[in-house]
Amino acid sequence: MTATAPSSPHVMNTYGRLPIALSHGRGCRVWDTAGREYLDALGGIAVNTVGHNHPQLVAALQDQVTKLIHTSNYYHVPLQEELAKLLVERSGMTNVFFCSTGLEANEAALKLARKFGHDKGIERPEIVVYEKAFHGRSIATLSATANPKVQAGFGPLVEGFIRVPINNIEQLKAATANNPNVIAVFFEAIQGEGGVNPMHMDYLRDVRKLCDERDWLMMIDEVQCGMGRTGKWFAHQWAGIQPDVMPLAKGLGSGVPVGAVVTGPKAANIFAPGNHGSTFGGNPLAMRAGVETIRIMETEGLLANAATVGQHLKDALARTLAVDIAAGGVKEIRGQGLMLGIELSKPCGVLVQRALDAGLLISVTADTVVRMVPSLTLTRAEADEIVAKLCPLISQFLKENA
Repeated sequence: MTATAPSSPHVMNTYGRLPIALSHGRGCRVWDTAGREYLDALGGIAVNTVGHNHPQLVAALQDQVTKLIHTSNYYHVPLQEELAKLLVERSGMTNVFFCSTGLEANEAALKLARKFGHDKGIERPEIVVYEKAFHGRSIATLSATANPKVQAGFGPLVEGFIRVPINNIEQLKAATANNPNVIAVFFEAIQGEGGVNPMHMDYLRDVRKLCDERDWLMMIDEVQCGMGRTGKWFAHQWAGIQPDVMPLAKGLGSGVPVGAVVTGPKAANIFAPGNHGSTFGGNPLAMRAGVETIRIMETEGLLANAATVGQHLKDALARTLAVDIAAGGVKEIRGQGLMLGIELSKPCGVLVQRALDAGLLISVTADTVVRMVPSLTLTRAEADEIVAKLCPLISQFLKENA
């Protein structure tokens, strides 16, 4: 039985909250205000990269708070230069713009693409986006998103988008044939909210080639799948390619809001002073969080840990759910590293509460996909604990709904 969290009569009703309030955490574990412990397989929705209450991150943030939290971008911010250098070195790209959220990063990417088109003399530039995509909830990113549920009630949407299915290069070519207004292709390397749907490696390479041939920007949204989650710094690196524009956020600051747009040479000089900005973007506290996150990831080998523990978890899920897979109740277990989804044959939102009751934090996305994006510090033992808690719930749910 879960504890009941206090009601929030003054907080706007925008979230379907679970009936607990969390008070503190350590590593991949959190405790609610009633003292109950949970294994956190959600990681703040792919945000808490180095786990909760990491002593080195806490010390760095405490130190920074005693110096500067915020100045403004009227002045140079040395920590911006430091974090930008770290991101450029790990991406092989050239320049970085800092903001505060993934939505802001994606919005900036869309503006970059439009200005790229206008600079080429295209009055009504168009951007290719994808079925099942999710890029945010502002009016522009909502228009690039493919979920009619989150779009409902907010029309008219922004024009200038062409939508195609994932992993089909011929349909991409057909949808853009003889259209001189196309200026960019924008997609997640692994779709998160859309159901943990990976782009195939060959497809990524084909899109890179097409963008080069047609002078388009290749823009890869790595907000959820980036920052080591798949076992490389960025998910597209498994394909051996490099985008022109790469939005980041979520795991970049391990819980402190940080967004970034990393660009290659083709997009680095599109914006000039006055074209774009962010009041909180690049503030010293957020930059210190980003710098310390990368330092901890490297000293603790968290990319390798994400790859090996993620594969261990994926294999264990497949073994334990083998009967349900054979029967068709579990359609697919997909994803890479510590970004995994289990697609069931029926909508399974009730599993979120049932997992909570069992002491496990997960989410269900795209109605039928159990999603796990824990901290990159997850151990094999904790992965086994996820399997032990979650798989019986899935099997029982499928029996009830057979």
